[in-house]
Amino acid sequence: MREVDLYDFDKTLVPFDSGTRFALFCVRRYPWIAPFIIPIGIGAALGAAGLIKWKHFKKICFAFMPFIPRKKAIKAFWDKYEHLAFPWAFNREREGIIISASPDFLLKEIQKRLGFEGLICTRHNGFTGAIIGENCRYDEKVRRFYEEYKADEIKVCDVYSDSLVHDKPLFSLAGGRCFQIVNGKKQEFDFKEMFK
Repeated sequence: MREVDLYDFDKTLVPFDSGTRFALFCVRRYPWIAPFIIPIGIGAALGAAGLIKWKHFKKICFAFMPFIPRKKAIKAFWDKYEHLAFPWAFNREREGIIISASPDFLLKEIQKRLGFEGLICTRHNGFTGAIIGENCRYDEKVRRFYEEYKADEIKVCDVYSDSLVHDKPLFSLAGGRCFQIVNGKKQEFDFKEMFK
């Protein structure tokens, strides 16, 4: 049976939210997209207040993508920020699969650079930036994992995430250990004790 470890990405393998940082990076690098910041800011506020679903927010979040050289921007972004990945992420005992709410067009590049074997994240139209399907968070991470891998052919060993709240469903898959990432450090915890 195939053994794997699962990793959230933002604030787990890197110390930042990659989607937000990428948008700000693009505004600085391509100033003509600055007007897109206004609807993104409004959408973020409405999402945080619970007035719109995050899926609807993500429909506008990367609307600037058609106005930038996408591949060049993504490469430049990771050229600048790849070195911030936490060193422990490179010392893996098993096959590693990243499962993240961040956009697939952004994480494909860093997945390859960090040497992770699998990637499951929110699907976006690479040209328009619009979200396709559901935002890959909460229970959707588990659903997408089993959409990609057959349960009787794969064993989840360890699970890593910064968020006990958002990734409780992901932690529930761990057949081995659970690690919360706090300020880049791994803190092991007992899932059954934590969520009893």
